[in-house]
Amino acid sequence: MTTMRAAVLDGAGGIDIKELPVPVPGEGEVVIAPVGTGVCGTDLHLASGDYPHGRFPVVPGHEFAGYVTAVGAGVTKFKEGDYVGVNPNVSCGVCQWCQRGATNLCVNLRPVGVAVDGSVAEFVSVPARITYPISEKITHQAAPLIEPFACVLHALERVPDWSKQELVIFGAGSIGLMAIILGRAEGVSGIRVVEPNPARRQAAADLGALQAVASADELNVDGFDLALDASGHPAAIAQAISSLGPRGRLIQMGVASPTATIALSPYDVFAKEISIIGSNSLAEKYEESAERMIDLQGELATLVTSTYKLEDYAQAMDAATRPDQIKVQVVS
Repeated sequence: MTTMRAAVLDGAGGIDIKELPVPVPGEGEVVIAPVGTGVCGTDLHLASGDYPHGRFPVVPGHEFAGYVTAVGAGVTKFKEGDYVGVNPNVSCGVCQWCQRGATNLCVNLRPVGVAVDGSVAEFVSVPARITYPISEKITHQAAPLIEPFACVLHALERVPDWSKQELVIFGAGSIGLMAIILGRAEGVSGIRVVEPNPARRQAAADLGALQAVASADELNVDGFDLALDASGHPAAIAQAISSLGPRGRLIQMGVASPTATIALSPYDVFAKEISIIGSNSLAEKYEESAERMIDLQGELATLVTSTYKLEDYAQAMDAATRPDQIKVQVVS
């Protein structure tokens, strides 16, 4: 087999299924046959060219897992047939942020499926150093969720100690709903969700949220210990800050527009000793996410609401914009 099918984005809204050469692993690389790829908001921005790391044309797909089909020179950790997942952030390893262990902030970052070809293809080649063995106990449906769940684990790393805390989540897309699952696993005392979409509010309630409301005005707790924004909407972020009680902490995960601003009262920050902390991507949490997926996959896999074949990637992207969908996957 010398050619393969792959989806290709041109950065101007075009999505084509093309025949491309099957990748040959270079030194230190492995080739993987994906079993599934998640579609996320990054992919939607990428398709229109509205993502800073995008390089076109490019094969999208960064939430994936699969089986090794070939290994390059110098690779001893993996062999053909191994079940693996991938942290898609290819960092340089030498900049100051890599040296500090914050590889997600690498100044030379080249994400798989964004700056280099990704997994919406029959095969994808990636560096072995960002590849991890995963348990055969993890289903093919759950395995692509390891990457986004790792993002939520990074949020826990940035703002630790959720136990016995009152948590409010703004936005009940896949990240917000994963935060419910993690929050319950970490022993939060109560979780409430603000989400305008009724289907997603119901999903939040099904996962154990004590309250799922359309507006922050409906919340029945005065002063939260933790607020997590998974929406990226400035109005929601402002509400999240306002919802915090003394020494409350905001975890900002939602991707807002680079030009967006909100009003902030420095006095409130001072008087209540609140903290506003960003959480960007997954850093080095992929391996831990793969381990925790074994026990949490039952709930996490319920977030997959539809699947599409590779040749139907355009339809999958369209589905990902619909309010009745949470996590869309492309499967082999």
